[in-house]
Amino acid sequence: MSSKMPANLVPSMSKENRHLADFVPSFWGDIFLSTPPGMDMDARTQQEYEELKQKVRRMLVANMDKPSQKLHIIDAVKRLGVAYHFEKEIEDALEVIYDHYCNHIQIDDDEDLYTTAVRFRLLREHGFNVQCETFNKFKNEKGKFKESLISDVKGMLELYEAAHFQLHEENLLEEALSFTTFHLKLAETTVDYPLSTQIANALKRPLRKSLPRWWKGLDVETNFPFIRDRLVECYLWILGVYFEPHYSVATRTFMTKVISLTSIVDDTYDAYATYEELEIFTKAIQRWDINCPDQLPDCMKLCYSELLKVFKDMEDLMSEQGKSYRVQLAKEAMKQVCQAYFVEAKWLHEHYMPTVEEYLSVAFVSTCYPMLTIVSFVGMEDSITKETFTWAFNTPKILRASTIICWLMDDVVSHQREHVPSAMECYMKQYGVSAQEAYDEFYKRINNAWKDMNEAFLKPTVVPTLALNRILNLTRVIDLLYKDEDAYTRVGDSAKTSITALLIDPISI
Repeated sequence: MSSKMPANLVPSMSKENRHLADFVPSFWGDIFLSTPPGMDMDARTQQEYEELKQKVRRMLVANMDKPSQKLHIIDAVKRLGVAYHFEKEIEDALEVIYDHYCNHIQIDDDEDLYTTAVRFRLLREHGFNVQCETFNKFKNEKGKFKESLISDVKGMLELYEAAHFQLHEENLLEEALSFTTFHLKLAETTVDYPLSTQIANALKRPLRKSLPRWWKGLDVETNFPFIRDRLVECYLWILGVYFEPHYSVATRTFMTKVISLTSIVDDTYDAYATYEELEIFTKAIQRWDINCPDQLPDCMKLCYSELLKVFKDMEDLMSEQGKSYRVQLAKEAMKQVCQAYFVEAKWLHEHYMPTVEEYLSVAFVSTCYPMLTIVSFVGMEDSITKETFTWAFNTPKILRASTIICWLMDDVVSHQREHVPSAMECYMKQYGVSAQEAYDEFYKRINNAWKDMNEAFLKPTVVPTLALNRILNLTRVIDLLYKDEDAYTRVGDSAKTSITALLIDPISI
């Protein structure tokens, strides 16, 4: 990418009347940018790696004395984040388990809560439409969950995880979630490690919501001192969407660059540019012409040219595969984002408080999740077709649900920042309610949106599950970064802990 900006082009803002935000600088400095790339394995390690894969593959296809053992192996492989090596074996095994379920064949003679819940969760996760009534056998004659379950902490933990795959109108799973949440909070302080830690982690973030050098050339600290320098957090974001190694270059790198530059563009609209400059910048983006208007400050020119270059580099790569149309569609999605940013800037400029409906129609685009979904498809397999992109542009239910979760979780934790009116403020003003009442309403909408997400995975799916997984993973990152705080803007403990564990601390084997 481009080299550092010459000294005579470094922007001077000391004499300009701009509403600059006081963002926290990057917590990480150059720790990742200075780390040499490449983690090549020696021949011996590579051989051991392949032998272990074959061993796991044999376990997944083998007949077992207790069929529930197969469930637990699948669960372990998925929790370790290596299921992408064994997708066919896992799918075939679950097909057999689902067939047994449909024919009322018990997995084991002593099928317990733990096994029942693991089976339900894994089948739902893979799109099999299992019924939640399978948990009725754990209720008493009064229709309440049996008190004896309280002592089965592992079983309750699995029921808690399974309940997060609920669909609309599944009251039984609502009851299960309430029952298990209450008793797991009590059990957390009485059970031993590691179960106590597993409970704490699950209560914080259930499995359904859990994840799985160019920046230095921009010299962000000098050229964009007004923005959130969050390259590492952006990489974590995209790593959550694409953790599989084969996405390393074509997709993950491109998407990290796009989301990082989008963050610069967002902060430029929110925290730096004048209204007149934004009008010029927005029109330039719509033209997508390399000749950037001279009226813009140097930092905005640099941002503009880098954005176009990132897309051009990816377009050249995809042209070799006959898929340049994908990048063209991603450009259109980016144009829509900048147009939405400008509408929000206009509201701020005119001191206009939009209605909730007006706000949501614009926020659906300005959250960037529809755009990031399109971008996430660009470097993917051939199973992602033009029809997949058309589907995404037509606002499918799962994408709307993902965006609802994104904008509401973001607004709930960051609405007190003095910039564009938030959904919280719009809702409170329009309906004359308190902040707590608005919180309650938004969390209700977030929970319903997760049910819509779950429904989209039931077979047969409209598009390949690979495409649905990108939307799901984008949503999971939001839950990670915005559950209790705006960990992206303020570099919260949740983001620091996740990045350190994932990218710095070694895994002991």
